[in-house]
Amino acid sequence: MLKHSPIRKPAVDERTAADLAEFFGALSDASRVRIVATLLDGERHVGAIAEAIGMSESAVSHQLRGLRQLHLVRARKVGREVHYALDDDHVSQLVQLGLEHIGHRG
Repeated sequence: MLKHSPIRKPAVDERTAADLAEFFGALSDASRVRIVATLLDGERHVGAIAEAIGMSESAVSHQLRGLRQLHLVRARKVGREVHYALDDDHVSQLVQLGLEHIGHRG
């Protein structure tokens, strides 16, 4: 006679899974990853980010808007400039772990 194991609830509910997929989806674009990686070194204004990754300021601003909506980055106005930083240490840790993982692949 076969024993059935008890039915377990999924480790993550649907809403949480959708939110997590959206979070990782934000990092599914190389330009956004480069922006986030640039911010690992600390807060920067749009022009500095654009220069660091070789994109136009308007393209960087467009990407930052999406990253901000998903709470990966936060903005702070300094005079006429807007400075961006990673929203919290979790974002930094995830990106750094991802970079380490890629580095192990060879």
